[in-house]
Amino acid sequence: MTQLWDFSGGIHPPEHKDISTSRPIRNAGVPDYLVLPLQQHIGDPAEAIVEVGEQVLKGQKLADVKTGMGVPVHAPTSGVIESVADFPVPHPSGMADRCITLKPDGEDQWCQRNPVKDYRSLERDQVLHIIRDAGISGMGGAGFPTNIKLRPPRDRKVSTLILNGAECEPYITADDMTMREKADEVVAGLKIMAWILRPERCVIGIEDNKPEAIAALRKATEGTQTEIAVVPTKYPSGGEKQLIQILTGMEVPSGGIPADIGVMCQNIGTAVAVAQAVLEGTPLISRVVTITGEAVREPGNFEALIGTPIEHLLEQAGVNQDAVSRLVLGGPMMGYTLTTEAVPVIKTTNCVIAATAAELPAPPPEQPCIRCGQCAEACPMELLPQQLFWHAKATEFEKAEHLNLFDCIECGACSYVCPSSIPLVQYYRFAKGEIRAQQAEQLKADRARERFEARQARLEREQQEKELRRKERAKAAADAAAKKQAEAEKAADEGEAVDERAAKSALVEQALARKKAKAEASQPPAASAQPAPSAPPAEQKPDIEALEKQLSQAQSKLDTMQGMLDDAKAQQADNVEKLERAVAKNHDRVQRAEEALSEAREKLAASSAESQPTH
Repeated sequence: MTQLWDFSGGIHPPEHKDISTSRPIRNAGVPDYLVLPLQQHIGDPAEAIVEVGEQVLKGQKLADVKTGMGVPVHAPTSGVIESVADFPVPHPSGMADRCITLKPDGEDQWCQRNPVKDYRSLERDQVLHIIRDAGISGMGGAGFPTNIKLRPPRDRKVSTLILNGAECEPYITADDMTMREKADEVVAGLKIMAWILRPERCVIGIEDNKPEAIAALRKATEGTQTEIAVVPTKYPSGGEKQLIQILTGMEVPSGGIPADIGVMCQNIGTAVAVAQAVLEGTPLISRVVTITGEAVREPGNFEALIGTPIEHLLEQAGVNQDAVSRLVLGGPMMGYTLTTEAVPVIKTTNCVIAATAAELPAPPPEQPCIRCGQCAEACPMELLPQQLFWHAKATEFEKAEHLNLFDCIECGACSYVCPSSIPLVQYYRFAKGEIRAQQAEQLKADRARERFEARQARLEREQQEKELRRKERAKAAADAAAKKQAEAEKAADEGEAVDERAAKSALVEQALARKKAKAEASQPPAASAQPAPSAPPAEQKPDIEALEKQLSQAQSKLDTMQGMLDDAKAQQADNVEKLERAVAKNHDRVQRAEEALSEAREKLAASSAESQPTH
């Protein structure tokens, strides 16, 4: 016998479950068109990977999440893609979102499937990849991707795996009928998830108002260690945190998740989807939906393709449009009113109530709070609904958050017992939405500030680097100028002496050459046998070349010194006077070199004239 605990609060509203459990699960058939929202789960929306007009097969992937958290969307039947556009989707606001519209071709032709009979021969990551590629997300709550939920952090070992079959909300019987008719698949999916997680304990929690489901699961779990825990009927015992407390006696910490205390909860429909994905290779393309309420003639549960318009299911159940007062998606406690029948079935759709005016009358006008405290007594999370209401109404969101507003599971128990007919849950949803919007704006502002600060730091760094490079260039220029000035001063001091010595040496050589030529010319003629005297020595030509080179060097030196003088004058340097003296000296050297070259050329011409024979 499994030990059970209790949770605080809770209520006992009329169940109305017998309306839809008298018939077996029926096939809803294929509608004229299917509308497949790209976001049917928590996380990032999927992106369409098919084109308008493309022919697709049943089970083919139509959209996928390339980056981020999410699961793909598959074709529930074969057909042609008609559009990728905005259509109404299941949401309390009645909003439209991006959807793929599929026109069935009536052939219902499957794509290739890859069933795995012995999943234990695979790695766990491979099985998780199969579950992810099958597009499975939680089918009883917010639609969290199942593959991510089955991969808890390494420091959070799951010791207890719970399959939630409580289905505590009135009217809804989808899980009840699934457990009755698909008990073997439920247990098969549980075994696969248990093989992935390796928990110490596996429990299926069922309320005691489902005897047929309890009997079916007990038969399916014979010979296994799986526990069938029958819990007392009380709303909201099917809430994840409440069921964990009932079965383990432990409470999920505020702001935490079940994995923090070593527990994981999965839904009945999710278990069936996991079994079909792994053992049959079938992606999540259909689910069981309860169609109930006094405005339908044949209420019951239908196996409906994902994307089936609600109006098609209502037709299958024989809806009396004249009697319909309200269409509620979900249960009467946590569901919301639909504004149109065109919204499609998605992976988290479990029930549609076509209610008459007498069945679900319009709520009476809101009255002032009388501070009776019944809401606090009914709250299963032990919050303070009255104070949360005041803060939400006064838009004092920070105070509401301080009172653990986000621990509210929006079960509606407080609104149900309120004698003033205050829609407390709506106030809490409003406050949560505003807080999330403010947090998103704050996050956006923080990111903008971080980008601005990063840009400012980059600009400052670039400015510092630029200033450093400028200083390095200035230092290099100063060093080059100093070196150039030192060379100029050295040239001014030593250049004249070097050039004077070179000029004197050239003059001496010229004089020696002239003397030698004169001596050879004054010698008497020799005997006839003696060879004729050779022509005057050709040393004159090298002398001319040397003198020309000397003149060129002197002129180049003069140009250099003149340039340095001009720069110094422009910069008003201190060495202008010294450079002026150096330029004057270079002028003198150039003049002397020109005179020496001119004299050498004249001597060479005279010597050539004397050596020519007379006629």
